[in-house]
Amino acid sequence: MSNSISFTKMHGIGNDFIVLNTIVHPIDEAQLPDLSIRLNHRKFGIGGDGLILVLPSRIADFKMRMFNPDGSEAEMCGNGIRCFAKYLYDRKMIGDSQAKIETLAGVKILKLNTKSGVVDTVRVDMGVPKLLRSEIPMRGNDNEQVISEALKVDGKRYDITAVSMGNPHVIVFENKLEDYPVARTGSLIENHRSFPERTNVHFVHVLNQSEIEIKTWERGAGETLACGTGACACAVASVLNGFTGRTVLVHLPGGDLKIEWLGDQRVLMTGQAEEVFEGEVSIS
Repeated sequence: MSNSISFTKMHGIGNDFIVLNTIVHPIDEAQLPDLSIRLNHRKFGIGGDGLILVLPSRIADFKMRMFNPDGSEAEMCGNGIRCFAKYLYDRKMIGDSQAKIETLAGVKILKLNTKSGVVDTVRVDMGVPKLLRSEIPMRGNDNEQVISEALKVDGKRYDITAVSMGNPHVIVFENKLEDYPVARTGSLIENHRSFPERTNVHFVHVLNQSEIEIKTWERGAGETLACGTGACACAVASVLNGFTGRTVLVHLPGGDLKIEWLGDQRVLMTGQAEEVFEGEVSIS
């Protein structure tokens, strides 16, 4: 195969990724957006919710970059970073149960839980959520938090809460999610003029004080089975609105994540990561 590269297909509760070790096989920076579009295509490529690159780091153990299926680069990916850590540990690129991973949203600290010599679940210190409007970012008064604020979309009002976990999230609480128009509404909010960098969108049904269920529209990817940073943002939003306590089990279409918003404001996310298959693909 001409100019081929090895890849590993992985997923975190249904959020699936193509992992490339670009330390072994460097890729021209200019290729990356188009390569992500091609490889993530469900019909003409490998298929995935994102392209993850393994890179060296001067400030952490390794650096992770993640590109969406539309070619845009994401600041951070909660499900992706768990897969990233499993990739490294299972290939003996790291030997400790703790890892430091550099992302565009800063260095993240990960605790790896192993079973039979391979990573089973990963707890990620996602850092402190950003809540000011300017930090989302969202147009308007810079010093305000966005909690249950009215947003008019296509003639309809939505009460939104906005949280940044290094990337932007908008949360809409609903009484039920069955047959909810996630794609239509999510796309409209993602591209609303209020969000200069677009936004991820989540629709949340609160089950009780310690459980929520969500459906997700990811910026640059569309409707997905799971979103790690989104689960964190939804848990934080649930606390801000007084719906839950600070430890929340988040039910997503692809599986569950445990989210803890600690007293020092750091958010911890724990969930599984799995390897699906390996292969080679042409990048020329």
